Amino acid sequence: MNRLVIATRNRGKVAEIAGLIEKLGYSVTSLLDAPQVPDIVEDADTFEGNAIKKAVETSQIVDCPALADDSGLEVDALGKRPGIHSARYGGDNLSDEQRYLLLLREMRDIPNGKRTARFRCAMAYVEPQSEPKLFNGTFEGKIGFTPVGVNGFGYDPVFIPNGYDITLAEIPPDEKKKISHRAKALAAFVDWLR
Repeated sequence: MNRLVIATRNRGKVAEIAGLIEKLGYSVTSLLDAPQVPDIVEDADTFEGNAIKKAVETSQIVDCPALADDSGLEVDALGKRPGIHSARYGGDNLSDEQRYLLLLREMRDIPNGKRTARFRCAMAYVEPQSEPKLFNGTFEGKIGFTPVGVNGFGYDPVFIPNGYDITLAEIPPDEKKKISHRAKALAAFVDWLR
């Protein structure tokens, strides 16, 4: 059976990704199962650069194929912030809730028509000693005025996808897995893998 390591310790990401890849006959693990892999500093200035760095370093350490993603929220009214800093927005020690509340405070004077935003995902796959392959996904929407919903993680309670009048945190997880930015990047990767 082919092995693949998902280069993250984020249980939410592992859950979204592993199921699809396992259906293709892969034995999937993550950095939760690889304590020998140190935290990889995400210091690139793009989602793609961070994903490639995580995939390459993980693949070299565990000596098997690795899949990494870097994703985040871009808010047009904030000059595409938080962007690559989405997971550390406002500081390293904030919870998801503190981050999205900070975002809402920064946007309190932005009217409804100017609250456009998108989630972006860059996914990199690399085998040891090979060039990485990149897959991208984008999920357009807007930022709501108050957090609503309990599903998902991150900024889901404040993100309203285009075509919906509810937040991503109100959408059932099975539906989110089909429409999200990560789902789009992952679908492109799975198509390539087949």
